[in-house]
Amino acid sequence: MTANTGTLLAVRDLTVRFRTEDGTVLAVDQVCFEVAERELVALVGESGCGKSVTAMALTGLLPASATVSGEIGFAGQDLRRRSERRLRAIRGRDIAYVFQEPMTSLNPVLTVGHQIGEVLRRHQRMRGAAVRRRATELMELVGIPLPARRLREYPHQLSGGMRQRVMIAMALACTPKLLVADEPTTALDVTVQAGILDVLRTLSAETGTAVLLITHDLGVVADLADRVVVMYAGRVIEEADVVDLFARPGHPYTRGLLDAVPNPARHASGGPDPAAGQGLREIPGRVPVLADSPDACTFAERCTRTDDTCRTRRPELSAGPAGHPVRCWHPLAVPASSLAGGGAR
Repeated sequence: MTANTGTLLAVRDLTVRFRTEDGTVLAVDQVCFEVAERELVALVGESGCGKSVTAMALTGLLPASATVSGEIGFAGQDLRRRSERRLRAIRGRDIAYVFQEPMTSLNPVLTVGHQIGEVLRRHQRMRGAAVRRRATELMELVGIPLPARRLREYPHQLSGGMRQRVMIAMALACTPKLLVADEPTTALDVTVQAGILDVLRTLSAETGTAVLLITHDLGVVADLADRVVVMYAGRVIEEADVVDLFARPGHPYTRGLLDAVPNPARHASGGPDPAAGQGLREIPGRVPVLADSPDACTFAERCTRTDDTCRTRRPELSAGPAGHPVRCWHPLAVPASSLAGGGAR
C-alpha cells in the first residue's frame, strides 16, 4: 500500500435525493469514507449504486433537481460551504475528473490541444507558447506519441484509448490533489485498458495525486487500488484494504461481486464454465430504487442469508469477523486459509 501522510478528503453522512416526476429518489444514503494523500481508493458497486452521484456531489456538479446534505471536507475546507465561484476554481485545479466516456466529454469542434490549453489558461494563467509547450509535455506524460501533431487533431480523429489519455492529460494539467476517475477503462480493449491503468499508477506515484477510482470492474481494483469502498443502493456496505477485501470479504454482496469475476481456477475445479455454456455466477435481482432510507438491509431481497432481522432493522457499519467494517447482520465467516495468511492480491 502507498505510504500516506494525512487525510485529504473526508466525506461524512453524504445524502443525495433527486426530485423526479414520479417522486423523490434516494441516490446516496449517509455515505462516509476518506481518501488519504497519495492514496488510490476504489469506489465499487453495480450500476445504480450511487458511485458516480457521490463523485459528482463532491464539487457540486449535480443538477438542480438534486438535494445534497452532509459534510465534504477537502484539504482543510468544507466544500459544502463554498460558493459556486469558489467551486469553479477548485474544479480542474485541486480536484480533477476523468469522465466515463471521453467522446461525449470532449468538445467535438475544438482540437484536443485547445481543450487542454483551456485548463492551463483558466487555472494557470498561461498564454501563447507556454500553453503549447505545457500541453505537449502533458501529452508526452500520458504516453501519446507524436504529441505536437496530436494537439492539432480533433477528438474523432483519435482512438478511444487516445481520447481517454487526453482526458487524463487535461485532468493532470494543474497537478491536482485529487483525481476522480469514473470508469476510466470502460469500452476499452484489454491492452489499452492496461495502458490506462499504468498511466494512472505511474502519475499518482510521480505527482503525489490521490485517486478516487469509480468502477464495477474488480480486476481493475485488484490491479490499481490501495483500499476499497463497496457501495450498494446508495450505502457503504464494506470497506477494507484491497488485499483483505479479496481474501476475506465480509458482506454477501461483496462475495457475489467477487464470484462474478471470471476465475480460471474455479472453472478448472468444476465451477461454472462460460466455455461450457454454464455462464458466470450472478447476483439475482436488481439494485432497488429507493424513495426513502428504509429501516432494513437494502440487500435483503437478493441475499440467501436474509431473516426477519434483515427485513426490519437497518444494519450499521461495524467491524466484521475479518476486522474491517461491514454493514450486515450476518457477515461471512473468515476462511481458515485466510486466518493462516492465505489470499493474495
